[in-house]
Amino acid sequence: MSVTNERESWLPAAYAEHRRGLHAHCYRLTGNVADADDLVQEAFLRAWRSRDAFEGRASARTWLFRIATNVFLDNRKAASRRTTPVGDVLEWSTELGPYPDPSADFASRETVELALIAALMYLPARQRAAFILRDAYGWTPAEVAEALGAAVPAVNSLVQRARETVRRHAPADPARWRRPPLTSEDEEIVRRYRTATDPAHLIDLLAEDVRITMPPDAPVSGREEVAEFLTRPLDWHTFPAVANGRPALINYLRQPGKEHYEALTVDVLRIVDGKIAEINAFIGLHHVTAFGMPATLDVPIAAI
Repeated sequence: MSVTNERESWLPAAYAEHRRGLHAHCYRLTGNVADADDLVQEAFLRAWRSRDAFEGRASARTWLFRIATNVFLDNRKAASRRTTPVGDVLEWSTELGPYPDPSADFASRETVELALIAALMYLPARQRAAFILRDAYGWTPAEVAEALGAAVPAVNSLVQRARETVRRHAPADPARWRRPPLTSEDEEIVRRYRTATDPAHLIDLLAEDVRITMPPDAPVSGREEVAEFLTRPLDWHTFPAVANGRPALINYLRQPGKEHYEALTVDVLRIVDGKIAEINAFIGLHHVTAFGMPATLDVPIAAI
């Protein structure tokens, strides 16, 4: 292989190797899969244009993550003035979205809880980037400083301020940002949840203070209220999934008189002590298709 061909082929190979991790990184930065897709594509194009400048002092993965981070920051500079979130982001933000877990092995390494993703939305862009690189990946202050084009003291200040904000909105212990593989008990709870059609059957699965968040609609709170809401006489067809390391359901609804089921929501469940404590419902076709699912279904079919 010629030197020119070697130079042309190393980046696609590196990109293929690190694409999944790069996509997870972009999701952490943006909070939703659609924006992460765009960010990954733009980062690869920028990397391709500057491929000859890669000197190999850092790993290809680090180099790609650094480029993606700067694409994110550049895009945020060009965006409109940022507003500071008020209240629980999961209750009102339509920008957040679930992240599909392709495998348990990947999920254990890369997935972060929705609680952390929501907390990151409170951070200005540079604080968010510094926090992710420093605390999620363990980069040194010097490495973060090089990635952001900042001095080390400035990076330390960004990270410290970010930690203070995240601490107010997400678990302080980073070990709690990750969800272990689903237990057999969790799976049984999800199975019973999927098949429950009567409030009396569902209520035993719910924590007393359970709530459903479903922006842009108002949340529903309380065991009785949630049970009544979930067992309305609607024609649903659902598929089990895993999102952000948590059990999830992909939901299709058939309206009266319609032939097809239409993709509507992805529900992400949080199970605590054998009870469903929270359901984060993400409404919209784009959330469903992010899991590789179709926009419509004919009559109910076996789980895909």
